[in-house]
Amino acid sequence: MTDSPTSARRRTLSALIHSSGFLAVCIMVTNVATYGFQIVAARILGPGQYGGVASMMSLLLVVGVVQLGMQATASRRVTQTPGQERAIERTVLRATYRAAIVVGVVMLAASPLVWRVLRLDSIYPALLVAVCAVPLTIMGGQAGVLQGERRWLELAMVYLALGIPRVLVATAAMWVRPTEGAAMAGVALAQFAPAVVGWWVLRRRTSSAEAEPDSIKPVVVEMLHGSFALLGFFALSNVDILIARNVLSDHVSGLYAGGLILTKAVLFLPQFVVIIAFPSMSAEASRRSALLKSLALVAGLGVCAIAGAWLLSWLAMIFIGGPDYAEIEGLLWVFAILGTVLSVLQLLVYSVLARRSRLSAYLLWIAVAAVVALGATQTSADGLVWAVLSVDATLVAVLLSVTFWRLGQAPQRS
Repeated sequence: MTDSPTSARRRTLSALIHSSGFLAVCIMVTNVATYGFQIVAARILGPGQYGGVASMMSLLLVVGVVQLGMQATASRRVTQTPGQERAIERTVLRATYRAAIVVGVVMLAASPLVWRVLRLDSIYPALLVAVCAVPLTIMGGQAGVLQGERRWLELAMVYLALGIPRVLVATAAMWVRPTEGAAMAGVALAQFAPAVVGWWVLRRRTSSAEAEPDSIKPVVVEMLHGSFALLGFFALSNVDILIARNVLSDHVSGLYAGGLILTKAVLFLPQFVVIIAFPSMSAEASRRSALLKSLALVAGLGVCAIAGAWLLSWLAMIFIGGPDYAEIEGLLWVFAILGTVLSVLQLLVYSVLARRSRLSAYLLWIAVAAVVALGATQTSADGLVWAVLSVDATLVAVLLSVTFWRLGQAPQRS
């Protein structure tokens, strides 16, 4: 008996929405939504207020290394231990909830320092960064389990919940009150959405009475090692806005933050490549080919972005923030190059995590120190972006050499 056309279409649709391709589309939608929030914030708040919001969002990315470290740990453990998904899931989530509490308390205690260092209007936005850190960390463990099990549809739902509510809720908050505090209040409220979705898709699998999960200590140790490397990457990719806030005027640092909108867009455009490729990079048999294919795709997307920023800078300015940011138009192609270099660097960092290598993480921190040293001597937006780009490009060249040398050796931890 043959299936009806309707049944065939349903099966095709089901296969499509459960595929990695659908996840890629959803992640791109999320990135567009995140980018949309930056555009709206830049336009509503203007260079003065937007500089503070951009610096807090950059700080939130740095704080999110615990989330990403937990996600990478969960994904790698699930990938390398087939048949033990339930036990790993329960252990990872226990560790995740504890980590979320710790991160939230630390950021709460650090809020006066954040207020002063970022030169915010009040301590209120800094307190909201601490609020954001809790659900953000919880999302990490949830997403890691789904990623390792290649449950692409459920993972896509989590990522959609991360991006779309943020742009909707935060935009509404800024329309009511165009301040950095209102913007962060909207971000904080929306940040709970992906954690709720993650709980929903995992609720039946983790609520059943099963044997007590393993100790969380190995998970926490691995997460800390991964977070150390990721912290280096996010410190490197976000420290320049903190430097700009302290060595440049409010207006110029706001212009620089506007240019970084394009950098972050190019950086996160190929994020789906990292997420989909990471389980394959965790498996010894496929990690080299997965890395090569991923590098080619990331570099190709970056070249397209650079060409677009060079040839269509007037169009890019519409998305950057409009006429208020016109002084930065001539540098947009440089910001696009910076985003491309960072996207390649991000892929290399995840390759390091997949094979649990540690030596390369220290190179990231050396680069952070170099950016701080060079950036502190700059007095203009163009000087700062070129200084950052030179350090990042050098690091990518070194890491590429180290990574492929390691992959050519017998399996070992560095």
